[in-house]
Amino acid sequence: MNYQQLGNDIIQNIGGIENIKQLTHCATRLRLEFYDMNKVNTKKIESLNGVISVVEKGGQYQIVIGNEVQTVFRAIQSQMKDVPSTSHEEAEEEKGSVVNRIISVISTTFTPVIPALIGGGMIKAVLSILVLFNLVNEASSTYEIINFISDAPFYFMPVLLAYGASQKFKTSPIMAMTMACALLHPTWSSLVSASEPLTFFGAPVVLVDYASSVIPIILSVWIMSYVEKFAEKYSPSIIKFFLKPLLVMFISVPIALIIVGPLGNLLNDLVQSGANYLNAHVSWLIPMLMGAFQPFLTLTGTAWAMTPIATSQISTLGYEIVNGPGMLASNIAQGGATLAVALKAKDENLKSLASSSGFTAVMGITEPCLYGVLLKLKRPFVASMIGGAAGGIYAGITGLVRYAFVSPGLTAIPAFIGKNPMNVVHAIVTIIISFVVGFVASWILGFKEDEPQEEVEATTAVSKDEVYAPCDGTVKPLSEVNDDVFSQEIMGKGVAIEPSTGNLYAPCDGTITVCFPTGHAIGLKSKNGTEILMHVGIDTVNLQGKYFDPQIKVNDEVKKGQLLLTFDLEKIKEAGYETTTPVIITNSKDFNSIQIENKSTIQHGNKLISLD
Repeated sequence: MNYQQLGNDIIQNIGGIENIKQLTHCATRLRLEFYDMNKVNTKKIESLNGVISVVEKGGQYQIVIGNEVQTVFRAIQSQMKDVPSTSHEEAEEEKGSVVNRIISVISTTFTPVIPALIGGGMIKAVLSILVLFNLVNEASSTYEIINFISDAPFYFMPVLLAYGASQKFKTSPIMAMTMACALLHPTWSSLVSASEPLTFFGAPVVLVDYASSVIPIILSVWIMSYVEKFAEKYSPSIIKFFLKPLLVMFISVPIALIIVGPLGNLLNDLVQSGANYLNAHVSWLIPMLMGAFQPFLTLTGTAWAMTPIATSQISTLGYEIVNGPGMLASNIAQGGATLAVALKAKDENLKSLASSSGFTAVMGITEPCLYGVLLKLKRPFVASMIGGAAGGIYAGITGLVRYAFVSPGLTAIPAFIGKNPMNVVHAIVTIIISFVVGFVASWILGFKEDEPQEEVEATTAVSKDEVYAPCDGTVKPLSEVNDDVFSQEIMGKGVAIEPSTGNLYAPCDGTITVCFPTGHAIGLKSKNGTEILMHVGIDTVNLQGKYFDPQIKVNDEVKKGQLLLTFDLEKIKEAGYETTTPVIITNSKDFNSIQIENKSTIQHGNKLISLD
């Protein structure tokens, strides 16, 4: 595989190097932001040899490559130095819901920092092994040196995050990092330790230790970006070289110390306290939810939301409970479910893909198996959630913690070695439970492989069927839905309706197979075997059930036109969410043709889709 050529092909299909606003990468995917999305040819990119999938979530355009992502990243980055400077700083501000904007800030800020956190975390894990086998004494200078090396990325977290935040907020990285250094200055640390009242020109200054903090520096850099724009605009050109940095530092740092920093620290403490409270009273809940729903967080790009909490806990407590234990269960369960596919599949291509991506998943990297196997086959995806939940429950009940920031998997077992000798034992048991349950569930649930057309026609059990509109509104093609999972037909073929009322009706006679606790999505299987998913709104799962009132439950038998759900259309829109409602045939491969009625508007009960 020529990854240099893949990088060139991607550049050609994203509108050229000059269209890149931001380029970063994680373990398996390129993460990009563009000046003009209209120049990006997503379908062409998806068809490139070496690209597993394309996802647009969390405020970023993500191209899933796999383990060789860094090679492709370098191929693209090497050409960016030749791009002339432009005036894109005045580009239109990013649109989207508040949640998406927050996730975008977190992902862009943390992505450059991840290698340092992993490096420090792995050194901490190696140190734990050295101590465990009595190769290093905790009282020795060797231990002290290795320990402070591993702690460095976490202690100086504000400096590292300042760089990523400056990229997101389009401000000077050096000035942002200098402000972070001011927050960590030894004199400030001494003042905090002394606990004496402090003022700045009469204004009281809250004494806060910013070492290892997360939220304060992100908020401070955000404020600094506006201060820098002010200084740039109003500094006379003849003295701008001297006056601009003076204004930026003299205004931004005091604001950070007096207002923004203490506020951010309060938010930091509230988030940690909430996580600690849940862990103390329902220790199984967070790991179980993370174990079950981590694949959804990955798909929607919201997995980054947990990163500030996890890194903050490792920095202050020496371990974390909100991310690692549940992710360990989920990653291993996804690997187990995928390897079951590898053993059971008849198609050689599927068998090969499932084998390699399943192995990668149990090592800690799940995107190849998630996008390449689980999501396409659906039932193994459910099996991986079952396995992740089972392993997560055990991890929570036993109090499993992660001592280092690494992607959980077999290679990350040392990250679970710490002062509690049983912790690594619980990690291994979590791995076994997650893998076995995920594998067995995937084997039992099975999956449908692509078959030659003539064989499908001879063996398919799905009859001709008709699906009627579940709501009133305007009809639009799936390609116009602002969610790649639907617009790229990853879940199946179908159509979308922009509802004009807040009622959702049964599109045919059948049985309710899915009713999310949040009420935003309902699945139904018709009498003829057609599997239909109705998803009210985009990212409305974030509303946690607010404004949704389901009228049915799973396994209910329903008749065409029966009311399934009521929802407050206007309140959902006011909350910042799109209400476009995809109607998806999730078993599309069972049909020879799926015809959408040629209508611009429709009433519930009118014919919407014909299947043959």
